[in-house]
Amino acid sequence: VQLQASGGGLVQAGGSLRLSCAASGRTFSGYVMGWFRQAPGKEREFVAAIRWTGGSTYIADDVRGRFTISRDNAKNTVDLQLNSLKPEDTAVYYCAAQFGWYYSDSARYDYWGQGTQVTVSS
Repeated sequence: VQLQASGGGLVQAGGSLRLSCAASGRTFSGYVMGWFRQAPGKEREFVAAIRWTGGSTYIADDVRGRFTISRDNAKNTVDLQLNSLKPEDTAVYYCAAQFGWYYSDSARYDYWGQGTQVTVSS
């Protein structure tokens, strides 16, 4: 299984970015696809997740209303749209996959991508 995250970059506060996670190596039916982020000196934290089957979404409280997650079954990608970005959103963003239900628990995820840097300037 390979997860390839892309789309990070440098953006001013209030701007937007779209991250994409390309998934390959197996079918992901029944999987939960998640996005996490880790800022320097901080623990990795849950951002958003989506069920590959059915499309149910879960968004962390501090980004709800600004970030949205979606999937494209045909392309095998999971996207994270980041709007109204703030300097505190600066972090490395990781995509991950798990066959399970514990969408906000990073320890439950089986596969991880390499991360993409998001930097928001004030």
